[in-house]
Amino acid sequence: MSIGLLRVLYQHKIIGSDQVDKYREALDKKQNIVPLLFESGVIKADGLAKLLSQTFRFPLLDLNEYNSSLMVAGVFSDKQIEAHRCIPLFQRGRRLFLAVSDPTQIQTYQQMAASLNLTVDLVVVRDDQLNSLMEGIAQKSSTLLDEISSEISGGGESKTVTVGDDEAEDGPVARFIYKILSDALAAGASDIHFEFYEESARVRFRVDGQLREVVRPPLNIRNQLASRIKVMAKMDISEKRIPQDGRIQLVFQKGVKAIDFRVSTLPTLFGEKIVMRILNSDASTLNIDQLGFEDFQKQLILEAIHRPYGMVLVTGPTGSGKTVSLYTCLNILNTDGVNISTAEDPAEINLPGINQVNVNDKQGLTFAAALKSFLRQDPDIIMVGEIRDLETADIAIKAAQTGHMVFSTLHTNNAPATLSRMLNMGVAPFNIASSVNLIMAQRLVRRLCSCKAPMERPPTPALKKAGFTDEDLAKEWTMYRPVGCDRCRGKGYKGRAGVYEVMPVSDNMQRIIMNNGNEVDISSQAYKEGMVDLRRAGLLKVMQGATSLEEILAHTND
Repeated sequence: MSIGLLRVLYQHKIIGSDQVDKYREALDKKQNIVPLLFESGVIKADGLAKLLSQTFRFPLLDLNEYNSSLMVAGVFSDKQIEAHRCIPLFQRGRRLFLAVSDPTQIQTYQQMAASLNLTVDLVVVRDDQLNSLMEGIAQKSSTLLDEISSEISGGGESKTVTVGDDEAEDGPVARFIYKILSDALAAGASDIHFEFYEESARVRFRVDGQLREVVRPPLNIRNQLASRIKVMAKMDISEKRIPQDGRIQLVFQKGVKAIDFRVSTLPTLFGEKIVMRILNSDASTLNIDQLGFEDFQKQLILEAIHRPYGMVLVTGPTGSGKTVSLYTCLNILNTDGVNISTAEDPAEINLPGINQVNVNDKQGLTFAAALKSFLRQDPDIIMVGEIRDLETADIAIKAAQTGHMVFSTLHTNNAPATLSRMLNMGVAPFNIASSVNLIMAQRLVRRLCSCKAPMERPPTPALKKAGFTDEDLAKEWTMYRPVGCDRCRGKGYKGRAGVYEVMPVSDNMQRIIMNNGNEVDISSQAYKEGMVDLRRAGLLKVMQGATSLEEILAHTND
């Protein structure tokens, strides 16, 4: 508790000047003075909470009525929660609601939140209730870790771990990893990060595109953790100086199909960082209607992929759902009369009826080498995981020009920039103009949970600045904000939706490319032809109530 609290109590004549000096000495000794106030009968817990709430005009909350499952995990560490006596109650967009018993430390809380690019709203609670909730958090987070630490330090006996139909004798580290993997699946995570630092270690999940800390394992097991994961992924456990890649396949329940994890290690200063990507094989069963295309965008895509030859390119940052979009298109085209081959690094989705190849640069099986082999395999449709260099681009374009449909991805910010990227690679303008049918850029934004609540529209100037038109503002539609419930774990968002920019390469665009036009020229022509960019596509999602405006502003450019 801070000196500011003493000032408030003195100003309200609850303590005198002599008591201020007494409590100030306790503060200098890093003591929490609130229990001393309660013991001496100066003020009671409920009285202090009401006084601080009224003085600083912060809302007052009874934590006995609070559902602790809504608590925001991974924002602050257990050490920060204990040191600053605060609990993240819930989050709405970039606003973090923080339960505190001493709001006079607001500057400290603001600095903590600002370091995470958040703003903080304080909620005053009783100090005794805050203590109880903090103790519950500490006990809950330490149960498994205590078990592991004691077993490791005490040389605990191995126990039987059942994974699918197999039983194996294994110790606490293996059980810890198994629990992490099963928890990640239950949380709907896409990635698991094991990170080791000089004085700490942590495990984080990426859920709906955002990382959150879930546990801090004991630092003394980092070598055992890394070695165990590398054994499971069939990596070289003796090699710790270079990055390695591997794969784990586990069956968590009998009769349920195996789950694949793609594993990557990276040597760091204090051990190997390990990232495990959970490969979603169910993505191949997605229907194109589930991806979130607008009707006119879906029509353009279906028309492009059903052409007898040409190239369809999907662009966007890592983790934006490019592979899922491509496999959804392949699933539509996957019939008995079609030969489909794919080259990927690695194949993340298994789809029956498609010949999938994992490239291996070390053994000479590059994207370019796989493409050359495909052309001797009588293909109808080819999918290249990524066009990384001129050689791959040239072979893919020649395939598109010789009667094959080619799908691939690039890393650019938007659809028009993809053509500039290919020009910069050294691809001839004529080859681009004669082969590319359609380019699609995409992003994934968090979808509002069913607990969403309607909100008043921001002022008209702010909406226009965001990109809404006068015609949009004249229509009747409702804007929603995230709330938070048990289903979305207090986040206000559940799942993700795609936002797309679909650009067919028209005759006019082909002429611009042939005349060495730049990205600006292509963009201008695309807008003339009615292309909806990522920001506009996102605003349509806001008008439909699928996501929030702040989510669109965070993931798209003006």
